[in-house]
Amino acid sequence: MPASAPIPASRADLQRRLPPIIAGLSILGPFAIDTYLPAFGSIARDLDATPLQVQQTLTAFIVPFALMALWHGALSDALGRRRVVLVGLVAFAVASLGAATAGSIEALWAWRGVQGAVAGVGMTVGRAVVRDVADGPQAQRMLSQATMFFAIAPAVAPIVGGWIDALAGWRSVFGFLAAVSLAMTLFCWRYLPETLPPEQRVSMRPGPMARAYASLATNPAFLRLAGVLALNFGGFFVYVLAAPAFLPGVLGLAPTAFAWLFVPAVAGTMTGAFLSSRLAGRLSPVRTIVAGYALMSLSVLGNVAQALLMEPVRVPWATLALFPYNVGMGLAMAPLQVMLLDTFPERRGMAASGMAFTLSAGNAVIAGLVAPLLWHSAAAMAGGALACVAGAMILFAWHVRSPSFRPLPTTP
Repeated sequence: MPASAPIPASRADLQRRLPPIIAGLSILGPFAIDTYLPAFGSIARDLDATPLQVQQTLTAFIVPFALMALWHGALSDALGRRRVVLVGLVAFAVASLGAATAGSIEALWAWRGVQGAVAGVGMTVGRAVVRDVADGPQAQRMLSQATMFFAIAPAVAPIVGGWIDALAGWRSVFGFLAAVSLAMTLFCWRYLPETLPPEQRVSMRPGPMARAYASLATNPAFLRLAGVLALNFGGFFVYVLAAPAFLPGVLGLAPTAFAWLFVPAVAGTMTGAFLSSRLAGRLSPVRTIVAGYALMSLSVLGNVAQALLMEPVRVPWATLALFPYNVGMGLAMAPLQVMLLDTFPERRGMAASGMAFTLSAGNAVIAGLVAPLLWHSAAAMAGGALACVAGAMILFAWHVRSPSFRPLPTTP
């Protein structure tokens, strides 16, 4: 078996082939979080755990996800993209099998921690792969196309997980995750080329590595853009992490009715990513992002209004605002990611790691602290999303007005 997949003959061929590969790599994170959400009740009964203890399996996943995200991209800068991806996929499969055989809630916490430590490899390294082979508008198109592919995961995962739990039990959900990871391992072994030649790799010596991390952690442009992305995502992800309590407790839905939440959100993300791909090279990245914020602002304001005026809150109105919100988020996501990766052109893997860490750290805060405070009320959930959008808009306005801001090119 070859040590690496054949490298396509041209850069253009790579740009056509990579989006579905990157999308496939990116689904592990959403699948690891969303697939087992409908099984919370089954896990609690089988392991004799409280709802809060089961909820903390999300935190047990997200905290190591965030911490190890700092290393995935940096390792790929030094060792190559392909090798790091393949090792991460195999480790995720092993951890999923461990979770499937857990005999206590403490053991499940431990295996979820191992899952979290490696689940972000594909998502983080995949972004660096895109910037290895594409620039400017073409990179925006590729990231948007990848988003269209993998955005379906948050909608499909809880529905699939709910039916697997109902038919075969919660342990089979983790068996399913192991199978998905092994399938992706084989797919990447065959089709993912190495996009970072040895001569472009960087040293892993402690001194240079420490200086690079220090530069990343103190770079104002990087910090602003990472914060913007984290807040954008947080306005939607608060609904994902609160779903096991919010959907049945506030909206009166069954555990298999997660589609009411995820379908409008995923349809919105796919629509926004499609529009972003079409607008790349035609509308400037800044204008594309501003258009996204216009949609997100209208969405959260309308959601707050309906939550305050409608009693009791019921579907479809309680989740309808997620569609325009995620259209706006999908529209802004790719140009924001390209801007952030370009803050460190020599260490794009590390920049991708920093971005993943910021997103994951925000998600950990939401899972452990914010979601439990808000999931009792539709108005509180809508207010949380409004606060995220307001904070993101302030940070982005600060970024574009800073003296160091350099707009991305509009033309390829």
